[in-house]
Amino acid sequence: MTSLSGGCCCGAIRYQLGRDPLVIHACHCKDCQRITGSAFVTNLWIERKYVERSGAEPRAFLLPAGTGKGNELSFCGTCGTTLWSDYRVVPTPCLFVRAGTLDDPSWVVPDVHIYTRTKLPWVRLPEGARAFEASYKVDDVWPPEKVTRLRTNA
Repeated sequence: MTSLSGGCCCGAIRYQLGRDPLVIHACHCKDCQRITGSAFVTNLWIERKYVERSGAEPRAFLLPAGTGKGNELSFCGTCGTTLWSDYRVVPTPCLFVRAGTLDDPSWVVPDVHIYTRTKLPWVRLPEGARAFEASYKVDDVWPPEKVTRLRTNA
């Protein structure tokens, strides 16, 4: 990994990730398509305590989500850049940091593609990519050390 720092477009909010992400998702669900205005979103799933923010306080907006638990988007109140989401899908306080907000996202490669049942027809997944029509069970996909890390940080 080259860079674990990032921020919004105007520079009012900066962040540093204090650890490597648990997993990197490319999510192809309809919600992510609508929220990003793109074909999918690439998120770095990481425990909240490892995201060190500086500068302005992000604004937040709670959206309904397919899980029924909501999706809290955090964004810069000045330029509107969405920095991360809290999907509230796991008991550990985690954030899903937008890969495109990293200073150098060139190293980011999704570990898994999720909700491919709603992927846009023109999107071609890389050969051999791990893909799921919906979500998946963490225990079945993640390396054991990442599962342990998620559970011990609860």
